[in-house]
Amino acid sequence: MIAVGSGGRHLEDEIKILGGELIETEIKKFPDGEKYVRVLGSAEEVTVVQSTFAPQDEHIVELILIADALRERGAERLRAVVPYFAYSRQDRVTKEGEPVSVRAVMRALGTYYDELYVFDMHNPETLKFFPGKAVNLSPARAIADYFVERLGDGLVLAPDKGARERARAVAERLGLEFSHFEKERISPTEVRMTPVDVDVRGKNVLIVDDIISTGGTMVRAANLLKEMGAGKVFVAATHGVFAEGAIERVSNAVDELAVTNTIPTPVSRISIVPEIMKL
Repeated sequence: MIAVGSGGRHLEDEIKILGGELIETEIKKFPDGEKYVRVLGSAEEVTVVQSTFAPQDEHIVELILIADALRERGAERLRAVVPYFAYSRQDRVTKEGEPVSVRAVMRALGTYYDELYVFDMHNPETLKFFPGKAVNLSPARAIADYFVERLGDGLVLAPDKGARERARAVAERLGLEFSHFEKERISPTEVRMTPVDVDVRGKNVLIVDDIISTGGTMVRAANLLKEMGAGKVFVAATHGVFAEGAIERVSNAVDELAVTNTIPTPVSRISIVPEIMKL
């Protein structure tokens, strides 16, 4: 049985198509802005699908209220599937007096949920803050399947060393070479990027990352690849956060931009629902 919050409504139709049995949830706002939640069914075990993109705080509160309602109706085991986990980048204290925000959110969810499943967590180590079972799911299969025909006999690149494992996971499913860009800061405002140990001339290239926000890194990388003689340049990411104008900036610089549907956007062309249905 699956309950879907408002942060998962864009996934609901595909969940039904793939055989998911849904518990209807009623979600609305009171005149003062507080959330109202009602679940119109229950089961001993329920999976709650709720992505926590903007408005992040509202979606997190919904996730808690849905769980409380399900417990009230007798649910004995709850799992949260959170395709995009808000506050995941706030994973350390940088100034005295700050919280570790991702830890606070996970501990709150752990009050109700026995299991937590997320996609491509920014720092997978932070899953240790969840008191129950916590699993980081990879979208590599979905991304590879989407780009297999487009990319051909190309290669996969990560925008930096930290994203290398994401590139590797996609490349292995495609049977292709992979590498990453090395970044060198040459002034306070300028960063030089260079692909490591690969020749991109005449090859199609797929750049893979977890999150695209402003898109600046992707645009610089795409422009560099074209200067180096690459063929077509594609960009993929798990989470399309997209600051204002980012979709247009990146799309204008590459042959295709596609992200997964952890967050609904105009370029959310890669579905993670099949991975959810395997849980």
